[in-house]
Amino acid sequence: MEKYDLVVIGAGPSGYAAAMRAMDFKKKTLLIEKNKVGGAGITNGALSSKTWWELSREASAFRKSLKRYNIQAPSISFREIQNEVRKAVQERKSLLEEHMLQLNLSNYANLLSYKSGHAKLLSPHEIEITQGANREVVYAENIVLATGSRPRFLPELPIDERVVLTSDGIEDLEDFPESMVIVGAGVIGCEYATIFSGFGRTKVHLIDKGDRILPFEDEDVVRIVERNMENNGVLIHRNSRLVSMKIVNGRVEYELEYTEGSRDTFNVEKALVSVGRVANIEDLWDDKVGINITKRGIDNNDTQTNVSNIYAVGDLTADISLVNVGELEGRYAVEKIFGHPDRKLVYENISTIMFLNPEVAGVGMNEIQAREQGINYKVVTLEYSTISRAIAKRNTQGFIKLLVTCDDHMKILGMKVVGNHASSAIQAVAVLISMDKGIEELAECVHPHPSITEGIQECVRMLMGKSLFKPVALQGRLSCRSFQHGVYQDIVF
Repeated sequence: MEKYDLVVIGAGPSGYAAAMRAMDFKKKTLLIEKNKVGGAGITNGALSSKTWWELSREASAFRKSLKRYNIQAPSISFREIQNEVRKAVQERKSLLEEHMLQLNLSNYANLLSYKSGHAKLLSPHEIEITQGANREVVYAENIVLATGSRPRFLPELPIDERVVLTSDGIEDLEDFPESMVIVGAGVIGCEYATIFSGFGRTKVHLIDKGDRILPFEDEDVVRIVERNMENNGVLIHRNSRLVSMKIVNGRVEYELEYTEGSRDTFNVEKALVSVGRVANIEDLWDDKVGINITKRGIDNNDTQTNVSNIYAVGDLTADISLVNVGELEGRYAVEKIFGHPDRKLVYENISTIMFLNPEVAGVGMNEIQAREQGINYKVVTLEYSTISRAIAKRNTQGFIKLLVTCDDHMKILGMKVVGNHASSAIQAVAVLISMDKGIEELAECVHPHPSITEGIQECVRMLMGKSLFKPVALQGRLSCRSFQHGVYQDIVF
């Protein structure tokens, strides 16, 4: 029986990161994957959907530019777009595979092994690997479970991945549908609404059980995203409940009931069900292994399960289902096994991005979260219309919002950037949050000009009472307020 210091089950973002971190400790490691290297971080997930989004945004911007020059927009080939997405996926997948191959020709030789097949824990140290008729059992001193997740199915909906789809089936469409309903107004549902409406070939319907999409986001963020969706022709069914959905003559017929009691029936070509994801834990271990699970995933303490040598990372845990979080957890688990992490695993400075129109990036708390925790805070908001780079790009839609503690220290609680270059603008703030620092470091930093990050500096200077633009003179485009005991008040210097 082959023996390993570490066996990692699942070669998605968290599993791959765990295996690579084990290389740093010079540990003999086996990485097992039953499907494709990269997992949902590449195929049917993060990379593929974001490539769709980039191409959609490019197509939308191209149409707008042509209008400026009074030129008719050419037709968009679905096959060409689809092939471009597949090339992006293959490019990343090939990179990961080449990387593993080259490791065995380097000073890491004989440390990393890769096997394709279904893995199952027979005991806390024995793993059975099945590939077709072949079966073998290996021994592991330590195990990291990183098998990821899949789209959640609702049993009452006729999901067939041809007419009624999940994010897995969306990759295999043959053409842009002329109409599509999306069930679920969370991040994934809103991203796909943005993608398909952006190409200008699909009438998108979005079912939202509340009075606004993205209920976890601040109202000012949602307002700009909703407005752009509706300007792109998206029909948002607010305050609605899906009563029924069925396939009729190869199309989707669905009925909604609204909160005031009325009902309505709609007919569209396709449906996309986007109601979350579920962990892939079926047949992952024998009952006698005894790993505890909860309704939210595998029970764990800083990635370590109740079985001391077995760890769970990524979408298997109850934490945030994001590629960057999965990679962080994978690396951290290995550091716990073979070393001593410098600090406890924390999520407060995790950066996020939503691929909407415009893109939305954030780190730390938003106002909703701060209020839920009873925190008094100061909040400054600056519109893109005051930033030279946004003006130069001829797109001033968006804003920067910074939250700090409502005291003299003004420790950074969180930041949200909505607009062009949003994801590039938040990293310095993420570092300061992780360091539990205030805002002084940002105030005197010399930013390149023109850049979007100059807007962050101006936000900080507003909080310190030394900004270039004064909120009192540009009301509606700048604001600096405090929120204490449930009441907003303008800050006047």
